[in-house]
Amino acid sequence: MPPNVQWCEENLCALVTAPANTWSNLAYLIVAIVMWRQAAGLPGRGVDFYGPAAAVVGICSLVYHASYTFVFQFFDFVGMFVFLDLMITSDLVRLGRASAARQRSLWLFLVVTSSGLVPALFFAGIPIQFLVVATIAPWLWLEFALLRARGGRRDLLWLSIALAAVAGLFSAADVTRIYCRPDDHFLQGHAIWHVLTACSFYAIFRHHAQLPEANPGRPAAGR
Repeated sequence: MPPNVQWCEENLCALVTAPANTWSNLAYLIVAIVMWRQAAGLPGRGVDFYGPAAAVVGICSLVYHASYTFVFQFFDFVGMFVFLDLMITSDLVRLGRASAARQRSLWLFLVVTSSGLVPALFFAGIPIQFLVVATIAPWLWLEFALLRARGGRRDLLWLSIALAAVAGLFSAADVTRIYCRPDDHFLQGHAIWHVLTACSFYAIFRHHAQLPEANPGRPAAGR
């Protein structure tokens, strides 16, 4: 069964059907390794799982674009929820609105709930991409609430948002065929999305790493 979207890149009759959109996911894996190594030197900053979560995004997206089936598109969305819901629950802990002890169960609940909606919307003919937008919106609200409550540098947060926004423009240009060269298996708009969002992941990782250490047992300052 095919996925609900056809990106510009021509799908080949091969083990890897869309080379550019597939191998560009290596950017997530590179960023994941960097974050994992740097998190080891940042105890107490609450960023230990950012690297593994980014790796899940990269692996799921890579397999999806290599196969181009709805089954693996489902796991592509699971990967995105793994990372985005980690950001949401991490922010809730930093704001004192959830305890560190409950973060894992809350994160799992959000990932399972969001993932369960994917096939329901798919078979109802509703664009499942709306689920990602619905996840990003509360994350952004929490990020700015965290900035007001805890302080810290703003430049890395804005860099993360800017990179994601530019990535979205490239992806939109790809799917709408504003920029489309189907036979180019090196450079595609959606492949650029992968690279820029991987960089956005790293920027938000560095932003969270420079915040004052979380004190999950008490509400955040300013509440």
